[in-house]
Amino acid sequence: MEKILVTRQIPAKFKQRLEALGEVEMWDHHLTPMPRETFLQAAADKTVLLVTLSEQIDNALFQQAPHLKIIANMAVGYDNIDLVSAEQHGVVISNTPHVLTETTAELGFALMMAASRRLPEAIDYVQDGQWESWGPYLLAGKDIYHAKVGIFGMGEIGKAFARRLKGFNADILYHNRSRNTKAEHELGAFYTSFETLIRESDFVVCTAPSTPETQNKFDRSVFQMMRDDAIFVNIGRGDLVVEEDLVEALIAGEIAGCALDVVRDEPIRMDHPLLKQPNAIITPHIGSATVLTRDQMIQTCVLNIEDVVQGRPARNQV
Repeated sequence: MEKILVTRQIPAKFKQRLEALGEVEMWDHHLTPMPRETFLQAAADKTVLLVTLSEQIDNALFQQAPHLKIIANMAVGYDNIDLVSAEQHGVVISNTPHVLTETTAELGFALMMAASRRLPEAIDYVQDGQWESWGPYLLAGKDIYHAKVGIFGMGEIGKAFARRLKGFNADILYHNRSRNTKAEHELGAFYTSFETLIRESDFVVCTAPSTPETQNKFDRSVFQMMRDDAIFVNIGRGDLVVEEDLVEALIAGEIAGCALDVVRDEPIRMDHPLLKQPNAIITPHIGSATVLTRDQMIQTCVLNIEDVVQGRPARNQV
């Protein structure tokens, strides 16, 4: 009989699937993460964890929970997990690839469109009672049609984003640690150096994961290389951006705006200077937040857990 900890509230249909495997303890909150000490205490006697990116899975956790068989991470990324420690303790780590690709790309495209047409500014303009007349350049934005869009990170989400650009007849540039010839042939994407992508793109879209090579990649020197009418979109990871440098670039007019679904420290603090910039759009890490996709993510976690508990390799083992 398994002892299972679920660190966020999930729908009853998935909890019932887990209950068929053993005893389930579920943190009864949808938005609030488990405090660290509560998490460590709850995990101590468990054989299975279903966690989110909010939980730090490190050596302290593995030492506290010696009976663990599998940790199912409800995300594609797993930068919250110490994989070396997991391997040393013989714990399987699984993630949820593929199921959220299109949904996340869709949110990224929505952010790009909102920033390009200055939608939050326009909505505030009306609601604040400033709309008294029409002007030829009132809240004039930037076209995506026939624009040059640079994608940093041509993985699954990058390719899904590029597919959407085809309908806008956009020129697609990309930079990746290795060339993706399939994306070039299927999407007409052009591989460029990072510097060329930054200098030439109307929109710079970051879909890359957090790695030692990508962390802090977007600093002041990069923003200064961008066109002053460029818009920066980040649906990758927050720690790829030096946020203080991004704020300075926005204030100095070195770029036209930004749209971010991820920030370095989540949730963002309310006194963060990014929130004071009218040309910055921040959303609360909702790239995969549709009902269907979140259901599929939880379903994938459950399937991985069932695999391991029933003596099979996890189908999405990291």
